[in-house]
This record gives sequence, C-alpha cells and structure tokens, in this order.
Amino acid sequence: MNENAILIQKFYTAFSNLDYRTMQDCYAANPIFNDPVFGILQGHEVGAMWQMLAGNAKNFSLTFDKIEIDEEYGTCNWIATYTFSKTGRKVINKVKAHMRIQNEKIIEHTDEFDLYKWSRQALGLPGYLLGWSGYLKNKIRGDARKRLESFMSR
Repeated sequence: MNENAILIQKFYTAFSNLDYRTMQDCYAANPIFNDPVFGILQGHEVGAMWQMLAGNAKNFSLTFDKIEIDEEYGTCNWIATYTFSKTGRKVINKVKAHMRIQNEKIIEHTDEFDLYKWSRQALGLPGYLLGWSGYLKNKIRGDARKRLESFMSR
C-alpha cells in the first residue's frame, strides 16, 4: 500500500476511535482545512477542531472507504453517524475528503458535504425551512467558529 494511502487509513482509523492526537499527528505543522461548517481553518485551529469534536462526540460511529491516491493528492469517502449535541438530533453525514499530502503529512484537507442535508438532520424544522439560505449557512459557520474559539481559549 502506498504511503499516502497508509496515512489516510491511519487518519480515518483514528477518527473512528475519536483519537484526535493521532489525527493531529497526521497533519503537517501548518495545515489548511476547509468544510461547510467551520469554513477555512489554519495551523493549530485544525487540531483544536478535531480535539473539540472528539471530546463532544455522542453516539459516534464512522466508516470510510474508497481511498484513492496519487503522489500528492488523496480522496476518501466517509460517513459519520452521531447525535448533534446542540439539539440531540441524530445526524448521518456523508462526506468526501480531499487531501494534499507532502512528506507523509496532510498539508491541505477539504471535506465536502451537503450542508442543507446536514442542517435538516441536525437542526430539524429550522434546517428544513432555512438550511438552503445564506443566512442559516452563515449562522451555522459563525456558531461553529465561536465554539472553536471558546474551546481554544480554555
């Protein structure tokens, strides 16, 4: 198995075990992360996000497959099932990860998923009614950033 595939396998195995330390170790010193909930994170924010999410996870399970790699880039499909802590609602989030890897470390990581679908599951009626809107998308991102900043300040 290619070294980049081994790295992605290691990352998602750690994620499935909520082992944020191993996940953090898979990243380079100053990584860039992007997803529909948190937006763009850089450097220590990336590791802090995984630590916060792992620490707050309830009824969590994760599966992953379809790791595809080349010399510099990798993709992986993953599905996380969990209880969204803010509402107590069950979420099944289907994600496609895109990673750029150098020197056996992740330097860029983008998770792509349908935020409207996520918001309908996580938020219920408000997600159904407004999850497609820029207003709710910006509110979701703003709330996530505030939670991360609060977590990092502790």
